[in-house]
Order: sequence, then structure tokens, then C-alpha cells
Amino acid sequence: MLVQEPLHNLELTPCEVDEIDIELSVKNYLLFSEIDGVVSGCVSEKHLVEATNFYTKLPQKYRLQLLDEDSYDKLYNSFLELRTDKTMESMQEEQTSEDEEDISLADFLRTSSDILTSEESAPIIKFVNALFYQAVKKRASDIHIEVRENRGEVRFRIDGMLTKNAELDKKVVSLIISRIKVISNLDISEKRIPQDGRTQIKIAGTVLDIRVSILPTFYGERVVMRLLMQSSQIPEITELGFNESLIGDVKKLLRHSHGIILVTGPTGSGKTTSLHSFLREVESPEKNLITVEDPVEYKSDNIAQIQVNEKVGLTFAAALRSILRQDPDVIMIGEIRDEETAHIAVRAALTGHLVFSTLHTNSAAATISRLADMGVEPFLISSSLLGILAQRLVRTLCHECKVEDVVAEDFARDYNLPQDAKIYKAKGCKSCNYTGYSGRRSIGELLVMNDTVKELLKETTDEHTIKVALEKEGLKTIAMQLNKMLLDGETSLDEALRIGLGNA
Repeated sequence: MLVQEPLHNLELTPCEVDEIDIELSVKNYLLFSEIDGVVSGCVSEKHLVEATNFYTKLPQKYRLQLLDEDSYDKLYNSFLELRTDKTMESMQEEQTSEDEEDISLADFLRTSSDILTSEESAPIIKFVNALFYQAVKKRASDIHIEVRENRGEVRFRIDGMLTKNAELDKKVVSLIISRIKVISNLDISEKRIPQDGRTQIKIAGTVLDIRVSILPTFYGERVVMRLLMQSSQIPEITELGFNESLIGDVKKLLRHSHGIILVTGPTGSGKTTSLHSFLREVESPEKNLITVEDPVEYKSDNIAQIQVNEKVGLTFAAALRSILRQDPDVIMIGEIRDEETAHIAVRAALTGHLVFSTLHTNSAAATISRLADMGVEPFLISSSLLGILAQRLVRTLCHECKVEDVVAEDFARDYNLPQDAKIYKAKGCKSCNYTGYSGRRSIGELLVMNDTVKELLKETTDEHTIKVALEKEGLKTIAMQLNKMLLDGETSLDEALRIGLGNA
């Protein structure tokens, strides 16, 4: 009997019924969940006919409940996740059968519109689909598929650290890599040279861009896939995790109509995300925004994005020279790599453009020394540069399982910590996937080009001298912020040392 009034309940969870095949049930849009203590069949108006047809064939009758669209969609996606989880488990448990080696190219070429609703039967296709799904579910930024002498391994980079996800038979690895090549439009027969590609997948209605890099190694090819965000997922400046005073200072810099704002830090410190959130802040219909990137990481509808291609001579410098003839208001350069790019960026800033870019330096003071090393005159640095944000991403401890730690005497002395300081360390539990950490937070030091720095640049570009002067002015360095996070119980001593606690 169908309960006619649509129920709104977003908390419904999937319920597996022994005598009903979950695959068939989901395919026919009849879902099961416990409602008021009774196992009920859940249907939606949209797929009522298919669901009731399937229901009439069931050996046992259940109460039928009509759900509103939102509640049904949420329960349906939960069933798809459950099904994909099971596929992943069975793939990891199964020993490789001989017939898997004979999967034809036609099987590989069959792609589906949404990997959660994929009906493909080929085990390798299922495994690759499940791999993407697992990576998204665990908030991974990269998927690594590596090959050793006798086995293969899948690792996910989560919160900046690699964690092992699955161990594979070596025969299966080559099939998985072939599948990835097919969906990335790469040459399936070429195994001797590196290949780069790009693909898109759709998971539960969300489109995900994936950058694929394949590299031949001694034991075979290895793959690294970077999961990229859509422009709609780029955080606002206030969501990056910086403290409020720093955000306020950055917003003041972004109100300028011309000048250079640099974001610095090592690889994986969130520089590109910060630059795109700056672009999001200054974006408006009256402005012409152009970026030069290698590669284009976040696709945006309102920004002209240029992909660097050195093979055909489209370098950062070449692209920048052409951009200046395109009447831009804001220019974003993915990275200042050489002297030529640095000089063009300075010239663009001096001729009335707002320029954002990144540099690989460890601190704000070191960035000025680097620009001077690149041949940019100190007077040009002081007249074109608005500010430098040096940033890091710090893993925060899981609140569920963090445990108290003690500071060793030599550590307390070396890192200027109180001997009786109450600090915490990582332990690991189910909610943090046994890593001991849950998410990351941005910290940064912001050098604003004020009169003090400008006066200093007339005399020197020495990193240490500038740093000492800035600290007297009240600059909160990255090391100081790590010290505070440690004493506030937000991160561990190991993580603080990894990021740069000792660089005070």
C-alpha cells in the first residue's frame, strides 16, 4: 500500500533486504529504508511506474512510502555509494583471474555518463570508477598508481600526505593504466615516453576535472592523477583559514588598481587556490581578467585562461607580451620562473595593471632577495610591489582522538616552548581515517610594501636584514603562528616541525 503524502526526511539511510538484489532494486528506483522502525520501500513520483512494476514482482510485500524529490535523491545517492563501496571491496579481495587479461579494447572504450550509475561489467572499469569515487569520498587531492617489481600500489594524497589505499597484482596495474589512458585520450600503445592528459568524470551529479600524468619507470608505467576543483568550488578569501587581520590587509591590497601581489611557498602550500580566490574577490563585469597558467587548474567561465605550451613557443613571457595588447585590468601569472617573466610582470604593474603571481620562496623577506637576484632593480621592486603573502597549509589534529604530549627538554629549549606547555599529538581513529589529522588550515605572513620597507630597499635587499626590520614592525612570521597553533592544541609538534617551526 502506497502512503500518498510525500515524506521529507534527509536522514534516511539505506537498508539492505536479504532476498532482494540491491543492483536490481536501485536500477528500478525502488529503495529500502527503515521508517518509524519498519523496513519500507521508498519511491519518488518521477520513477513511480518503474518502482511499482518492480515491487509487484517481489515475493514479500513491504510498506511503500512516497518521498519528496530531495529526500529521494539523497537516499538514492547513498545507495549508489554503498554499491560502489562494495565493488571496491570485492575488487581488492578478488585474486586476478586469467580472463581479465583478455578484456577487449571495446570494453575499455565503453564509458558512462556518471561513474556512480555505471552499469559496466568489466572488472577493471569498475575498479577505476570505484577508485575515483573513493578518492573524492576521502578528500584526496591526488591519486598515485605505482608499480614495483612484483606488485602495484594505489596511494592517495590526503591533507598533503600520501596514504596507501590498495595493493594490486602487477598484471592488473597495466590494465588499469590502459583504462586511464583511454579516458584521458592518450596513446594506449606508447609506453616508452611520458604522457600528459586530462579527463572529466561525473560523480553524483558533480563534474570533476582530472589532470593525468604518466611516466615510464624501470618496472613499468606509473600514474599520478590530480583532482581539480571547478571554479564554483574555489573558496572565498574568508574561507581560506587565515586569521581575520591578515584577510583584512589582503582585501585592502586587492582594492588597488595596479601593482603586484605575490603569493609564495613550497609546492602544495595552496598558492594557486589563494590566487584564484583573489581573482574571485576582484572579479566583476566591468573588468577584463586574463590568466597565464601551466597547467590551467581551475576552469572559470568569467576569466580568459591561457595554457602555457612551451613546445610551440607559448611560454609565460610570450603569453604575457600578447596579453598586454588585450587591454586587461587584472593579470594572473601562474608562476614567475625566469628573469624575462619577472621584468614583464613589473612593467605590467607599472603601466596600470593589477598583477597576481607566485614564487617558490620560503618567506616574504626571501621573496625580495629572489626578485633582486632575477635582475629586478630595488627601486622597481618598491614602486611595483604591493605585498607578499608567504603561506603554508598545516594539518589540524582530529578533535575526536588527539592525545596529550610532553615537550622534551631539548625541544623546549631549541624551539622556544615553555617546558610545562600543554601540547597534543596525533593518535588516529575511524573519523579521521586513522591518520590523527582532520583537514588543513592556511597560515601566512603578509609583507605590505610600506614606507619602512621602501626606505630599507634603498640600502639593502638582504633577506635577514629585511626580516629583522619587519619583525620589529610587528610581522607575525609563519614560525610564530605555528608556535601559537601548537600551544593552542590545534596541531602536533611533528607537524609544526615539518612545516617550519625551526625557521624562526
